[in-house]
Parts: sequence; structure tokens; C-alpha cells
Amino acid sequence: MSAEIPTPQPAKPATRSRLVKSNRRQMLLFAALTVILTIATVWGSRVWLNSETLVFAVGNANGPEARFAARLATMLKSTNSRLHLKIVASPDSATALAQFDRKQADLAVLRTDAKVPPRARAVAILDNDVVLLVSPAGKKIKSLAELKKRKVALVADADSGATFIRRLLEVSDDPAFASKLQMAPPIATFDKLLAPGGYGAVIAIAPVSRLLRDRSIEQQIRRGGLILNDISESKALVRRYPGLTEQTLTEGLLSSTPAIPAADLETVGLQWLLVAQSRLSTAVAGNLARAIYENKAELALDNGFASKIEPASIDKDAFIVAHQGAADYINDDTKTFVDRYSDLAYLGVAVLGIIGSLFAALYTKVTRVAPEKASELATAILDIGERMEHASSMDALDALQDELETVLRGVVIGLRDGTISKDGLDTFKLGYEFVRDELALRRESLKRHAGHDDKVVIVKSAQSA
Repeated sequence: MSAEIPTPQPAKPATRSRLVKSNRRQMLLFAALTVILTIATVWGSRVWLNSETLVFAVGNANGPEARFAARLATMLKSTNSRLHLKIVASPDSATALAQFDRKQADLAVLRTDAKVPPRARAVAILDNDVVLLVSPAGKKIKSLAELKKRKVALVADADSGATFIRRLLEVSDDPAFASKLQMAPPIATFDKLLAPGGYGAVIAIAPVSRLLRDRSIEQQIRRGGLILNDISESKALVRRYPGLTEQTLTEGLLSSTPAIPAADLETVGLQWLLVAQSRLSTAVAGNLARAIYENKAELALDNGFASKIEPASIDKDAFIVAHQGAADYINDDTKTFVDRYSDLAYLGVAVLGIIGSLFAALYTKVTRVAPEKASELATAILDIGERMEHASSMDALDALQDELETVLRGVVIGLRDGTISKDGLDTFKLGYEFVRDELALRRESLKRHAGHDDKVVIVKSAQSA
């Protein structure tokens, strides 16, 4: 029996599944992080761009503007809006508008007979005031000119209302009539003012919302048998005085039985507007308009103010031009989902590209477990070749042959799953073919030295068997 030398057990190829799983896990992690960061960035950008604290200048803290502002602030908070209000109260509306004019406030409420700041842009119509012309029963008033023959009482909530009526009646052109035009006492009612021996007419400025909720005016007119009169010059007055609007008191508005008024009445009125600075961004103004229009019920005051909120006029010749953000929202019914969110889509694509590129670079250069080069495995092949020189039995050669095939199999699998790169593959092939041929020659050499020819089969030892 030929001498045997111990043959080393074939070295187990290093498992590469960990490397594959590690890289796959990193790729999945980076892909997930890319999506999460993209969504967070886009959402955060949207919130940052559209979130803002707005300063709201109001008049007296107990006035309708201040109470509306408080309602609006509460509503924005309850709806988790990205807009917040800081309410700044002033002694009166004129002071609040002066602050707005000096750019110390973003929002204000004004009535259209006030001095309008040049940078004011309308966001919403909060309420309407109408002019009521009341006279005793049987003494219908056909025109405003007839009032100059009568003693007239003015009923208005503030001095600005009285100033507006005096301007409307052109009192400055008739000093004699000015003495007949007097402010009514605060608690005076129409029926008492128009009682025999009293005033010949009453001009009142009344909010439409109050007329619809408060029945006191109806009761006063019914008790005194009073008449509501048309203002026949309404169209001419609207053309003459900016800020005036034509108003119609429909038949039975105050009472259906008996009908008060008995027929549709034409009159004039003023609007209460929520205005914003023209510099306010379109997105912020649009979000504010959306919050107001979609939550009207929460903004109405107990006295009826702001109970009939309407969209601001988007006409170019409007007395106060609508803010572009509010106009965009008012016209939003023509926009598609894609139109509305296309800007976010473009931002998302850009952010996705940037974050994806950063993570790809990080994975490629830093965190990725790099595949082993094929040329580096040529060392294992050459090591087998060196040990082959000391193999003196067929069993030893068979073991080296198995080890060589194991290395080859590992390279094939590694090339397939990416754990081994093609770098140096030609070197590996050259080394493999060289060692394989040397093994064959060594096998032939052992056969000759053992005294066998090519047809003789070498019997393996009992250990290998």
C-alpha cells in the first residue's frame, strides 16, 4: 500500500448570505427612509409656507369686529388650522384701520363708508347694512328731496353712520335742513319718534342679519302703523358714492302677516368686509378664505353679525378688490385635483431626487458591504496549487480537486447574487485553469510512479472509501 499523508479537509467557503442580506437590508432601509423623508419634507414645506400668525386689528373690545375676531381665532384653533391670530384691540375702528394702514396688522374689518387703506384687499363680506326710510302711516315719501321739508331723526350705531347719512342727503348744501336732521336718543323706537308731534321721518342704518333675527323693528312698525319707503334714487346714489351698494328688501322680509314690507323695496346699503394686506401671500389668504367659507356657522355672533357671510366680489371694478388668494379659492370649483396639488407633486419629485441621490451616494461609498473581487479568490486557487506539490496519494488529489471545485462553485454563486464582483475574473479563470491542469498532470504522474498505465484504475484507500 502506498504511503498516505493526512489531507486537510476542504475549507468551507465563507458564507456570503450575510453580506447579501446586509446589503439588501440597507437598500430597503434607505429606500424607506427616502420615501419617509420626502413625505416629511414636502409636508413640512407645505406647513411652513402656509403657516403664519396674522395680526388682526379691531376696534372696541366689545364691538362686533373684536367679537368676530375672537370667534375666528377660536375656529382656526379648533379646526387645527395652520393659521393663528393675534388680536390687537384699539379704542375704535378708525384707530384699528390706521394701524392696518401703517402695516402694523394683517387683517381688519371695515364698513365701506370708512376711509379704505390703499393696500386693503377683500377676503369676505361679513355682513350688510341697509338704509331704512320710515314715515308715519299715510305720509309716504317719494324722494329724498321731500325730507328737506320734514324734521328727520337719524338712528345709527355710531357717529360714522350719522356722517354717512348726512353725506348721502347732501346736508352741507342746505344748512336749513341740517338743523332739522337730528340724532335720535339711543333707546328711542320708531313708533315713539314718529308719534304725532314728533319727527316726520326716520332714517336708520340696520344690519340685514339683525333684521332677520330681531323682531323689534317689525313690532315697532306694526304698533305705529308705520310705512317703509323706497329710496327711488338708489341707482344714482350708488353711482355717485363709492362703497354704496343697491339693496332690495323683499316683500314680507320682516313679517309675512301682515307683509312688511308690503312689496319689494329698493334702497341702498353698506358692506362689512374682512380685509387683508395685499402683501399677504396667496396661499395664506386662500387658506384663510377656505377656513371662513367652510365654517360659517361657527363665526356668527349672537346678535346676527357675520351670520350671512358671502364671498368677496372678484370683479375688477369692485369697490375693494378681492385678495388674489381669496379669488383663487372662490374660483376653485374649476380646478382639478392635479391643478390643486401639482406644486406639491413637483416639489416631491425634486426632493425625492435629491434625497435619493444622497442615500445612493451614502450606500455606495460608505455603508455598503462591497463584494469580494474575483481576482482576490485567485489566492485560494494558488494555495491549492502549492499544496498539490506535496500530495502523494490519489485521496489527497481528490480532496484538493473537491476544494478547487468548491472555490469555483462559490465564485459562480457569488457572481450570481452580487457578493463577488467581476473585477479580476480573467485572473481567476487563468489561475483555476492552471491549477486544474496541474492537478491532472499530478494525477498522471502518481499513476506512472505507482507502475500503472492509463488503463489501470487506482484503488482508493479505505479511509477515502
